[in-house]
Amino acid sequence: MTIPLLTLSHQQPFWKFRTHRVIANTTESTRNLCKSTLYLFLALATPFIAYRCFNSFTMFWSSSSSSSQPATKIDAESLRRQRINSSKLYQPDASSKVPVIYSSYYDISFLGIEKLHPFDSSKWGRICRFLMSESYLEKKSIVDPLEASREDLLVVHTEAYLNSLNNSVNVARITEVPPVAMLPNWLVQMKVLYPFRRQVGGTVLAAKLAMDRGWAINVGGGFHHCSGGRGGGFCAYADISLCIHFAFVRLNISRVMIIDLDAHQGNGHEMDFGNDERVYILDMYNPGIYPFDMTARNYINQKVEVVTGTATVDYLDQLDKALALLVTNAR
Repeated sequence: MTIPLLTLSHQQPFWKFRTHRVIANTTESTRNLCKSTLYLFLALATPFIAYRCFNSFTMFWSSSSSSSQPATKIDAESLRRQRINSSKLYQPDASSKVPVIYSSYYDISFLGIEKLHPFDSSKWGRICRFLMSESYLEKKSIVDPLEASREDLLVVHTEAYLNSLNNSVNVARITEVPPVAMLPNWLVQMKVLYPFRRQVGGTVLAAKLAMDRGWAINVGGGFHHCSGGRGGGFCAYADISLCIHFAFVRLNISRVMIIDLDAHQGNGHEMDFGNDERVYILDMYNPGIYPFDMTARNYINQKVEVVTGTATVDYLDQLDKALALLVTNAR
C-alpha cells in the first residue's frame, strides 16, 4: 500500500492538510513498528522452525522407511543397546586436548528470569573463565561436547517424559522458575533445554575420556534429581544414569560407583539404579532439605547424613571415614 502525497490546494483548508499529514505519519510509524517486530520474531524463530521442520522430515522419512520393512519385536534392553551403539556422543576428538569438557552453550541466560532460582545457571562459564585467567587452562584445549539427541535420551527416559517437556508449564515446574510457564515452548527448548542437552552430552563423554586418559571433568551436568520418568530440582535430564548405561555397553564396565557430595540427596539416580547391583551409591547429604525422597533413600548403599550447621572440619572427617568404609564395602 502506498500513501499518496499530500498537496495543498486553494480548495483545501490548511487544517485538513495537517490532519492528513499526522494520519499519514502515524500510519507509516505503525507500519515500521510492525515490520520491525515481525523481523525480530523471524530472526528468533527461524532457527527453531528450521530445526523442527528438519526433525519432522526425519521422523517422517524414518517412519516411511521402517514401514516398508518387516515388523520385528525387539525387547527394551536390546533397543537400549542399539541406541547406545549408534550414538555419536563419544565422537568428539579430544586426543590433543585436556579432558575438561565445557561449551559456552552450557550457560543459561534469558531476560534475567534465570536469577529467580537460587541455582547459578551461569557458573559453568565463570569457572572456565577463572581457570583461563589463572593460566590453568587454555580455551583451545577445552573439549566441546555434542548435544544429546532424542534417541540418546531414550536410553534412559520414557517417551512420555520427553513429550512432557514440550509443555512449558512442566519445564517451569522442573526448573522451579514460574515465569518459564508463560514462554512459548520453542523458546524454552532453545534457551533452557538445549543447554541441558549439551551438558548431558558432556557427562556421557566424560566417562569415555576418563577411561582413555585416567581422569576427566565435565564442568556442567550432574543432574541428580532427574530419573528416567521424572525431573525436578532444576534437573531436566538424567545425565548420570545415561552416562552409566553408555559405560556399561560401550566401555565394557561391569561395576560403577556414584559418590554424590551435593548437599541435596541424589534421588534421581537412586530411583534409576535402586535394584541394580552393578551400581554402588554413596550419598552424603542434608536430610533436612529438598527433596525429602524417602523412597529413594532406601536405595542408597551408603548414606551419610550431614545436618545444617556442620563445620567444614567435621564434614571432611565424616567424608574420610565414609570413603574408607566404601573401599571395603564395594569390593
